[in-house]
Order: sequence, then C-alpha cells, then structure tokens
Amino acid sequence: MTTWITICDTCKQDDWDEATHSRPHGQDLADLVEAQAEGRDVRTRRVSCLMGCKHGCNVAIQASGKLAYTLGRFAPEQDAAEAIVDYAELHAQSTSGQVPFKQWPQGVKGHFVTRHPPLPSDDQD
Repeated sequence: MTTWITICDTCKQDDWDEATHSRPHGQDLADLVEAQAEGRDVRTRRVSCLMGCKHGCNVAIQASGKLAYTLGRFAPEQDAAEAIVDYAELHAQSTSGQVPFKQWPQGVKGHFVTRHPPLPSDDQD
C-alpha cells in the first residue's frame, strides 16, 4: 500500500500579505516536501485547500486501509519537510498506519490536527 502525503498548496499563514509574498506558503512547503520525498517510499500530491486554514500549512498522511492523519501549523522550511516525509515513511512501514509516539520525528510533534479511521471495506457496506 502506498502512503501518500497530500500537501495543501493554497495555505497562507497569518503573516501572508499580497504585497510581500508572491505565492502561498503551501506552495513553498509543497516544493520542499516533494524534493525530500524523491526516491523515498512515499508519494506526494498537491491539493488546493484541505480546509484547515487556522492550522496552515497542512498536510495529510494517508494509505488505503490505514489510519489517516492531518498535520498542520508547519513553517515552509526544510526541517519541517524532512520531518513530514520521515513520519510518512514510518506510516508506510506500519500495518495499521499508527506509529508509536517514541518513533515520531521531533518535527511532527505538536502538529497533529486530526486522525481518521480507515474507510470500511466494500464488503462491509
């Protein structure tokens, strides 16, 4: 199962201003996460709005049949991108998607916004 990092590329943090920023913070974070994920055991995609504006910059970590997580309040910086991708790889290695707290990269601690159970399989409809 592929673990996906879904990055909101429209996130704007509180300091965003059209006069001083040429693009949303989410695009900057997406560039960094995509570069960090190259050659790793995860995939990335961009979406326009994860509807977590109060928590921007936001990402979702998801895989079929596993717990899914939304993380936010990231600065568009290299350290954040590394922590996001490192956590996503741990998610990919987990059979349930749950990663023990002691294994979390320091850079994701305090950034979890939501956790979603996996969708039921079609035979459970």
